[in-house]
Amino acid sequence: MTDTSGQSGTAAQQGAGLRRVVLGVQYDGSQWQGWQTQPHRMTVQDQLEAALERFTLQRIATTCAGRTDAGVHALEQVVHFDTAIARDLFSWVRGTNAFLPPAIAVRWACELPYVDDAAIAASAGQAAEVHGADRGHAPTQFGFHSRFSAVARTYHYALYNHPVRSPLLAGKAGWTFRPLDAERMHEAAQHLIGEHDFTSFRAVECQAKSPVRRMESIAVRRHGDMIVFTLKANAFLHHMVRNIVGSLIFVGNGGKPPEWIAEVLAQRDRSRAAPTFMPDGLYLARVDYPDTWALPQETRSWPWL
Repeated sequence: MTDTSGQSGTAAQQGAGLRRVVLGVQYDGSQWQGWQTQPHRMTVQDQLEAALERFTLQRIATTCAGRTDAGVHALEQVVHFDTAIARDLFSWVRGTNAFLPPAIAVRWACELPYVDDAAIAASAGQAAEVHGADRGHAPTQFGFHSRFSAVARTYHYALYNHPVRSPLLAGKAGWTFRPLDAERMHEAAQHLIGEHDFTSFRAVECQAKSPVRRMESIAVRRHGDMIVFTLKANAFLHHMVRNIVGSLIFVGNGGKPPEWIAEVLAQRDRSRAAPTFMPDGLYLARVDYPDTWALPQETRSWPWL
């Protein structure tokens, strides 16, 4: 499946006997301080690596497709790690889940050939230079990498629009009590389609080298009292989805016209957009990869629909 001829002899020797295991991980992020490991160990990565260590009796380092912030959920985060341990694919699922807390679960596993991450990162960097962004994707001949092989990411934001908050949705959906016009927000969101400088919607502390991203689609749909925002792009900046949702709410409640979103985008000034909206309703829904890898990803966006 993979041509690893581009790897150095030293890397090939170091990788002898290793295999790359890829996991689909789902989690409720409300009780975790984001994905990335922290000294307090209250992160999804820390919990997953601890479970893998208890299952394999070896230290295992993981890499994910995209780091999520505190309070943000994942319907399908994609994670990979390298190991010499041989297990049946479903053993990776059942065995790891036996040591995970209820808020985190491995949903599927697959195995791909081992490759040198340094070569993949270098190829992704070259692709980024060509395309003018800092998160290019690596060509398939360099092997699979959960982050650098990704070609698109999809996020959902679930917003409860009702005069009174629901305790059953605490931590699972955002909430605003003022009536919102979903069609008006959908119209406004279309101004963001295409390749743009999204400086107006990136966090001040965002570390991305380039603010340019390609937004493939945005849909805003109402389902009773729930409004779902679905955004798909080649990659997202820090807080980009939450800043866009907050700004669309300004349009939905009548405070701004739909064309205001285009004006904010063009100004390339974070202070012109709305404040960052709460993380509660944000879900990493899917990460897309070339068909070459044939990952056993789930087809449904929402597990309960």
